Amino acid sequence: MTLLPALCGHGTDRADAVRVAGRTLSSEALLGCVNAVADRIRGAGAVAVDATPSLETVVGMVGAVHAGVPLVPVPPAADERERRRILREAGVTVVLGRNRPGTLGLPAVPVDLRQRSWTRQPEPEPGADAVILYTGGTSGPPRGVRISRRAIAAGLDLLADAWRWTGDDVLVQGAPLFRAYGLVSGLLGALRVGSRFVHLDREAAAGPAGTLYLAVPGQWARIARDRPWARSLAGARLLVSGDAPLAPALTERLRLLTSHSLIQGYGTTETLIALAGRVDAPPAVGAVGAPLPGVEARVLGRDDLPVPADGEAVGELSIRGPTLFSGYVDRRGQRTGAGGWHATGDLATVAADGSHRIIGRRRTDVVHGSVRVYAGQVEEVLLSHPGVHDAAVVGVPHRVLGEQVTAYVVAAEGLTAQTLIDHVGRYLSACQRPRRVHFVDELPRSVQGRIRKSLLIAAG
Repeated sequence: MTLLPALCGHGTDRADAVRVAGRTLSSEALLGCVNAVADRIRGAGAVAVDATPSLETVVGMVGAVHAGVPLVPVPPAADERERRRILREAGVTVVLGRNRPGTLGLPAVPVDLRQRSWTRQPEPEPGADAVILYTGGTSGPPRGVRISRRAIAAGLDLLADAWRWTGDDVLVQGAPLFRAYGLVSGLLGALRVGSRFVHLDREAAAGPAGTLYLAVPGQWARIARDRPWARSLAGARLLVSGDAPLAPALTERLRLLTSHSLIQGYGTTETLIALAGRVDAPPAVGAVGAPLPGVEARVLGRDDLPVPADGEAVGELSIRGPTLFSGYVDRRGQRTGAGGWHATGDLATVAADGSHRIIGRRRTDVVHGSVRVYAGQVEEVLLSHPGVHDAAVVGVPHRVLGEQVTAYVVAAEGLTAQTLIDHVGRYLSACQRPRRVHFVDELPRSVQGRIRKSLLIAAG
């Protein structure tokens, strides 16, 4: 099994095969650079790459995968303590790039784009680990997830079919390279399918022309606030959001600006993208689509029985199929439960057509007051207000209710708490309205970019 056929010359030679931060490499130059890296690290236990977006980073990452050495992308925001933990747990023996604090004195191998090699690299076994990615850390310390070459190949082939993704596409993606969405679905996907790859910095003010765009909700929100940029995407073939739920109001705003109905892809680090909208059958606004062929999904209620497929009943989503991970590096917990199912920890609904809607995390997105309130539903309504840029809803202790609905909001100047409470009240029941609204400059996030709701709950 060849994981990255386009890298190995099984496609068109292009002068601009890869573009990062305005710098490009041709197909031939990319293969030469990647081989030069692979030659130097072959046989290592695992290799860490600082995931700051650059052409050197991309070459280093692809070089590790090409060499059959497990790749461990390190989030740029990781502090020295977190960096040490990741490298130690994942069994890293080599660091690609410059040695930063927290690298445990490991040997550093520089990535020099002037170096070329034409060595033919042997293809590793399909079950070998390709990458070790760390989870978002929303409800505890991030965990290292081992993902095999076989799982990546299966997931990318399913996406290529669902999105009609071919070598004629130009993939522009803005997801971070230390997340599965940006690294696997974006970078490795382009090298498997054979399309051009452009990495768009998450803070960029505009982007190059492409046919297929992958971005995270925060970046789509910035694009929606920049009308010229949004309107320039009308010429694209497909716009995709992933890595977190996209608010329906933002989806509708982007549809009006771009003339495209965005589709969503859903997955966790452990499952890769397992549910996704298809080009020929886009799901309803707010839904993430049905399971990809060969992937199974079930939503179980509190009685451990499947919830009705009515689009309303909420339960925990579990996934089974060929895209599942191989295990955790810390070896705690089973890879899957009974019958090969992996419980994602995400709450969801399922409709009669098989499409799913993600409500939030089971541990942090349920407010246990007089009735159960799902934070994701309240966040969707808050984000539909034009003055709200970001929002998180949590339950904080209350001596009478048990927990009360509390919102933390990044908003335009002049917006009041009562305005937002009334806004939610127009769409949801009285018990779902926030009892308190805190305005903040930014929401606390983990090094993986996930909102740390535990800190908001502690703050009260």
